[in-house]
Amino acid sequence: MDDHIKKPAAPLKTCPICGKPQAEATRPFCSSRCRDVDLNRWLKGSYVIPGRDDEADGEE
Repeated sequence: MDDHIKKPAAPLKTCPICGKPQAEATRPFCSSRCRDVDLNRWLKGSYVIPGRDDEADGEE
């Protein structure tokens, strides 16, 4: 009888762009629009990992 005990639901994760709940088809985004916004940010170079100046030169 205890086999049918429901587990607590996982908290809803939100879209990293707008904060709405994620959609299964476009995870981790809520819609294809937010997915495209994220792709555009990657292509424009908005997402940057900071580095040190001496790594950028490559010359010593």
